[in-house]
Amino acid sequence: MSALHDLIARLPKAELHLHIEGSLEPELMMALAQRNGIELPFKTVEEIGAAYDFSNLQDFLDIYYLGMNVLQTEQDFFDLAWAYLERAHADNVRHVEIFFDPQGHTEREIPFATVIDGLTRALEQAETRWGMSSQLIMCFLRHLSEEAAFETLEQAMAHIERIDGVGLDSSEMGHPPSKFERVFARAGELGLKRVAHAGEEGPPQYVYEALDLLHIDRVDHGNRALEDEALVKRLVDSKMALTVCPLSNLRLCGVERLEDHPMKRMLELGLVATCNSDDPAYFGGYVNENYVRTAEAVGLTAAEIITLARNSFIGSFLPQAEIARHLADIDAVIASELA
Repeated sequence: MSALHDLIARLPKAELHLHIEGSLEPELMMALAQRNGIELPFKTVEEIGAAYDFSNLQDFLDIYYLGMNVLQTEQDFFDLAWAYLERAHADNVRHVEIFFDPQGHTEREIPFATVIDGLTRALEQAETRWGMSSQLIMCFLRHLSEEAAFETLEQAMAHIERIDGVGLDSSEMGHPPSKFERVFARAGELGLKRVAHAGEEGPPQYVYEALDLLHIDRVDHGNRALEDEALVKRLVDSKMALTVCPLSNLRLCGVERLEDHPMKRMLELGLVATCNSDDPAYFGGYVNENYVRTAEAVGLTAAEIITLARNSFIGSFLPQAEIARHLADIDAVIASELA
C-alpha cells in the first residue's frame, strides 16, 4: 500500500452524499428478489452486474428504480443499510448522512414506516457497535411534482423526529430547484436542514436557485458552479460545502476521464469540497475508493487529502463540539504520521 493509500485508510472521515438505495449490490439484489419472490429480468448476479454498465444519468436511473422493487420489508431496508454501514466502517467512516427516497417506495405501496424503521434500526445498531453517528436526509424526486413532494412531507410528519433534513435528487435537467421552492420553505419551518443536487448536469443557474430559492445548507455535487466565477466566489466566501462524487461523475460522463475531474481545482480555489461515493454499488467504489482513485488521477497531495477529510466533518450537520472532536482525531493521525 502506498503512503497516500495508507493515509486515506487511516484518516477518520464523514460521508455526506450517499443514496442508500444506490448501495444495493447485485448479490443483495438477487438475494432479496429470491427472498421476496420477485422476478427480475436477470438470471444471474453477473447479468445484474452487466446491467450496471451504463453511460448516462437516465440509464442509471432506469436500473436504479428497477432495483428498488426488491425492497419490500423492514428487514430488507435494514439489510440494505447494514451492508453499506459495514463497508463504511471498514473505510474508517465515523459519521454518515444518508439520503433515502421514500417516493420510490411509497409509490410501490411500501409504507413509509417500513422504510424508515428498517433504515433507522441499522443506523442505531452502527452507533451501538462502532460509535458511528448518522443523520437521515429524506429526498424528493425532482421528476415528480411539488404536490407529490408535499404529500411525502406530510407522510413524514409521523416520523419527523428521525429525519434530519430534506434533499432533492433524480433527473436534474428540466426540473430546476425553483419547482420545489414552497415545499423546501415548509421543511425549513419544520427545522429541517436543506440540501439539493445542483450543478451535476444542470447549469450554474440551478445552483443559484438552490441557494436563493431553496435556501440550502449544502450543495450536492456543484461541479458546474466552476463555470461561473462570481458563483465560485460566493460559495467560497459563504464556506458552503459541496458534496462531490468523483466516480459518479466519471460513470455518468460528467467528466470523460477521472484525470479531468475538478476536485483539485476546487480545493485550490478554496471551496469546501468533500469526497463521497453517491451510489457506490452502481459507480464502482465506496468512499475510500473515491479518495484513492481521485488522488491518483488528479495528483492530490497528502495535505489536500487531509483537507478533504477535514471538510467532510466541517461540512456535516454535526454539532460543533462533535466536529471539533473528529478534527482532533484527524490531527492525531497526522501527528502519528510525522512521529
